Amino acid sequence: MTAYRYQVQPRDPAAVANMARATGFFSSDEVAIARELADEALAKGESSGYCFVLLDAADRTQDESSLGAFACYGPIPGTQGSYDLYWIVVAPEQQATGIGRALLAHVASLVMQAGGRLLYADTSSRAQYAPTRAFYERCGFMHAALLEDFYDEGDGKVIFVRRLR
Repeated sequence: MTAYRYQVQPRDPAAVANMARATGFFSSDEVAIARELADEALAKGESSGYCFVLLDAADRTQDESSLGAFACYGPIPGTQGSYDLYWIVVAPEQQATGIGRALLAHVASLVMQAGGRLLYADTSSRAQYAPTRAFYERCGFMHAALLEDFYDEGDGKVIFVRRLR
């Protein structure tokens, strides 16, 4: 992996969608949302409210659009110091290498530097997402709420929070 980058480049929205799709975790609607956030950040920059941290794959050439990992977060409107972690995705071949944990720690640091005090993350309650929930807990998040049947019958929304200061 190379250094973190913070500016979405024209090649990134497609790469974000491709990586989200490649994990096998996200529906086509969710993949489209990931791309939409990257498109919005590309078009509007900081005023979009979507902050990206991107890591290019180590073996990427200058013309390729492959990412190794990305995160998207932003301040929650109407709050004082609360932030949402919208996305954190690691390329399948890079998973279980510590990249996700390092990326999340970096995001938490950036949020604290911006005056953030709470970082929220949510995920599905389906069994497929058990590793995701365990990841958040290993990274210092606490289970805050479960909204039963939020996404669909039998698919609740699990909300996590991490106090940063």
